[in-house]
Amino acid sequence: MVHASPPTPAPRWYQGVSRYQWLVLIIASAGWIFDVYEGQVYNTTRDDMLHELIVADSPQRKEELTKILGDAFLGIFLAGGMVGGLLFGMLGDRWGRKPTMIVTILMYSIFSGLTYFAQDVWQAGVLRFLVSMGIGGEWAVAAAMVSEVFPVHARAQASSIFHGSSTLGTWLAGVVAILVGSQWRYAYLVGVLPALLILWVRASIHEPEALVKVDVASKAGVRKGSLGNLFGDVRWRGRAIAGILLAAVGLATFWAVTVAGQNIAQAMALRDGYSPEVASTRGKFAYSIVQATGGGIGLIAFGPLCQCLGRRRAFIVAHLAALIVVPLTCFAPQTYNQLLFLLPFYGAFTFGMHAGYAVYFPELFPVQLRALGASVCFNGGRLVAAVILPIAGFIKKEVSLPMALTVLSSTYLLGLVVIAFLPETKNQPLPEA
Repeated sequence: MVHASPPTPAPRWYQGVSRYQWLVLIIASAGWIFDVYEGQVYNTTRDDMLHELIVADSPQRKEELTKILGDAFLGIFLAGGMVGGLLFGMLGDRWGRKPTMIVTILMYSIFSGLTYFAQDVWQAGVLRFLVSMGIGGEWAVAAAMVSEVFPVHARAQASSIFHGSSTLGTWLAGVVAILVGSQWRYAYLVGVLPALLILWVRASIHEPEALVKVDVASKAGVRKGSLGNLFGDVRWRGRAIAGILLAAVGLATFWAVTVAGQNIAQAMALRDGYSPEVASTRGKFAYSIVQATGGGIGLIAFGPLCQCLGRRRAFIVAHLAALIVVPLTCFAPQTYNQLLFLLPFYGAFTFGMHAGYAVYFPELFPVQLRALGASVCFNGGRLVAAVILPIAGFIKKEVSLPMALTVLSSTYLLGLVVIAFLPETKNQPLPEA
């Protein structure tokens, strides 16, 4: 009798990953950590910043302007990310990943530091726009590089670790905000530190082999980083549009729903009898540490989920989970401590899907359009989200915060529709033009 040999166990995703591939992941993640710090530090310091910079004829008017400009600055930040994402996405495909990463890191570092010297809201607004341009460009280039350097069996996990590293940026923003208190300017001065990362980038990484070898003349006229080729070819146009809408769901709900975890926690602490100052600190802690920890777990878990279920099914599960967790977190807890128990799940299920953008978007486009295509999807989503934010602000003014967040969470239903129009890329090679 002949006995069949037992099946060879599948290698673990990290087996066969080289030291250089790990180095690329570490450097890309470090850049993204500070990307997120630059974005989140505004969430944790904006009230102190705007109260100092806004000039008004009465305290009531100042409070009104703080609310209005607080939301406006979010829109400015999202719009800047779109502009920078398009510009540096194109340059990432034309110049190469390495020089574009250097420029974007330098850009968001310098303009964050200059925010320390802002004397009015216009200066702060312009600087936030320029910071977000660098952030929007850096993500696309780093995400493309990770997907190109890692082998197919490790791509999803590596990309989710890359995006999941954002949790460290949120933690850093929360800790710095708590340490500086009302002295918000120092939090932006810390944002200069990523400029030191440039030395590491220059010394350690080189262009991905696929980008170096590409022969533009043999690719049927497809030019590197061309918006015309991205939207002129039906193959890539449909993916880009659907990718924009998919990202818009996650980004709109992030700024309208996920970051409101801080407001929910602060309100719950006030209801529990804490002073406004203590309640503010507890809100920052609940959001930037407790909720962010759950968010980080959700981000890192999304890669294995993509590898197990496939990209499309992973997004479906994530959107359905978010639909459930938002009303549960808004209405179930009766005390601050009970809320702390639910906030990690709130973070994981409303934010974890964002790792899917780093996994999925670079897999949708060929090497000549990869940084641009990923950037258009992610940062185009920012622009659509910026349009949705005023609607979210109106809803929050008209009804209670828990009810408003529950209503806004219905946006996740759009994600279930959009994903039906995108292809499955699990275990497939990166596309060619």
